[in-house]
Amino acid sequence: MDKEWSGKNKRMQALISKKASFSEGIRVLLDLRAGLFEQITSIVKTFPPEAFYQMPFGAGAGNHCASLAWSLWHIFRIEDIVAHTLILKDAQILFQDDWLDKTQSPVITTGNELDGEAMIDFSRKLDIKATYDYCKAVMDSTNEMLEHLQFADLKKQFTEEDKERLAASKCVSSDESAVWLIEFWCGKNIKGLIQMPFSRHWIMHVEAMRRIKNKLCQQAKKGVDQIAYCGLSCVHCFLTAWCGSCRTIYNTCSFATCSPNGVCPNTACCTEKGLDGCYECSELYDCTKGFYSLGKDTNAIRAMALFIQKYGKKDLLKVMDTLHSKKKFEKIQEVLGEDIDEGLKILEKQR
Repeated sequence: MDKEWSGKNKRMQALISKKASFSEGIRVLLDLRAGLFEQITSIVKTFPPEAFYQMPFGAGAGNHCASLAWSLWHIFRIEDIVAHTLILKDAQILFQDDWLDKTQSPVITTGNELDGEAMIDFSRKLDIKATYDYCKAVMDSTNEMLEHLQFADLKKQFTEEDKERLAASKCVSSDESAVWLIEFWCGKNIKGLIQMPFSRHWIMHVEAMRRIKNKLCQQAKKGVDQIAYCGLSCVHCFLTAWCGSCRTIYNTCSFATCSPNGVCPNTACCTEKGLDGCYECSELYDCTKGFYSLGKDTNAIRAMALFIQKYGKKDLLKVMDTLHSKKKFEKIQEVLGEDIDEGLKILEKQR
């Protein structure tokens, strides 16, 4: 489990267990949920539509043996059902504002009963943007409920009538893979539900989503040139585990994600000019496009491109291997510094 998320979760549980620190515990919970949703947002905004119905780990028992689309739906359908049908006893978010039509979901259940091809087919049908918006609406609604909770509410228990209401909603499949959820939820008090599904359940599935997206990126990079358009060696980038590189549709490079349509200006320029990379351009040294617009912060990348211009990609990869064997570092700026010419000299000395 992610150490930061796990730490916040443990702290939250300890804080809400005491009346004096209950309010602080809720604040920690909301902060945890906000951080987890940021990860979800990043995935939704940077990955292509086809990523959401892929199952790179195949069918199986683990949370990662699923699709990104199913994971989104599952997390927030459970939260919607538990928060509204069970706790608040009012209408679920899914049945307000035409969310069912907007998401184009063929089911109203938690999706536990879906597996393999059925999960893929379901995931293909979902409108991901609408599903993301539905998820945010559910989160906001639950957050409002959590903010209004009192310490005394934590001990609230549920009844047979609550179980019957959940079953009657048809939002939990009667399949054995799902029907147990009703007993599970109703066997807990409010405090227990804060953990599952309002916190730990999120952590489990968001971590699984990260594994899924990372696997998709690694699969996409097989056989693909690992020198980025800007000259960066993706093999040696500290983000390589979860970025598919700018030469695939799974490009989650930090600069691409904040660029229009997720396309780095360096990539767009090279594509327009028919160049393999910026290192084939005569304007490289003084260029201020994309990555190079950041000046001293990314001059090390420009130095790499200039090195390729003089010696080629293979030589750069060998030099990068040498540098990494001599010094442990994440960002090439730590080795090449902020000056273009000095950075190029450092690379040449290792050639």
